[in-house]
Amino acid sequence: MSDAPLPELTRPQLSKLFRLQYETAQSAWVLLYPEGMVQLNASAAEILQRCDGSRDIDAIVGELETLFNAQGIRPEVLNLLQEAQRRGWVS
Repeated sequence: MSDAPLPELTRPQLSKLFRLQYETAQSAWVLLYPEGMVQLNASAAEILQRCDGSRDIDAIVGELETLFNAQGIRPEVLNLLQEAQRRGWVS
């Protein structure tokens, strides 16, 4: 996947069809939707927690780089957001 900006995701936001929450029984963050749930890995959960429509992609990447004391994670964040968009999780 490319490092190109996602025009439709200037300020990514979770779709109203999904609810992000921590499930104690699963010991993981999940996306709940009417037909079921998606268990997320820790990285996906950290990214999607920031998809509230108030942050642009650069802000999300910056927060994560600060939080994890990491650099160069933009491609991974973009890959996850592109997949989340493809699956209808974010718009």
